[in-house]
Amino acid sequence: MSRRNARELVLHMIFDNECSGNGAEAILARRLEAEYFATLASEDALYESVPADGQKEYINTAVNGVIGCAEELDSYICKYSSGWDISRISKVSKCILRLSMYEIKYMQIPVGASVNEAIELAKKYDSEEAAPFVNGVLATFVKKEIENA
Repeated sequence: MSRRNARELVLHMIFDNECSGNGAEAILARRLEAEYFATLASEDALYESVPADGQKEYINTAVNGVIGCAEELDSYICKYSSGWDISRISKVSKCILRLSMYEIKYMQIPVGASVNEAIELAKKYDSEEAAPFVNGVLATFVKKEIENA
């Protein structure tokens, strides 16, 4: 499984948390089971194979981190989404932004890779306007929080 696919699984898991309120531990336990993948494999190619150990480590770190730092990450989203109240931002875009911000700030994922992947996820899972919005928020976040740190 590629990092891109693992990142997409993380998005599914943090979106699950956003919608259900289930904690990271419960989500990870259920969604990383081979049976869960077997159930969804015919519906989505993403679930054709269970992640390898290296990708499971990334998934565990990202899911636990994003859910654990959601308040902090949301404060960045509020700060850098000029003119947008966070309640008006789609849940998908909010989850994509949280994931990319967490990767950049805490996982040392290269900025360009994380931002590019966030844009691709926004194109796939959200509206046409989402990708430029995600790009703009992340560009400002990187400039103010990462480059100026």
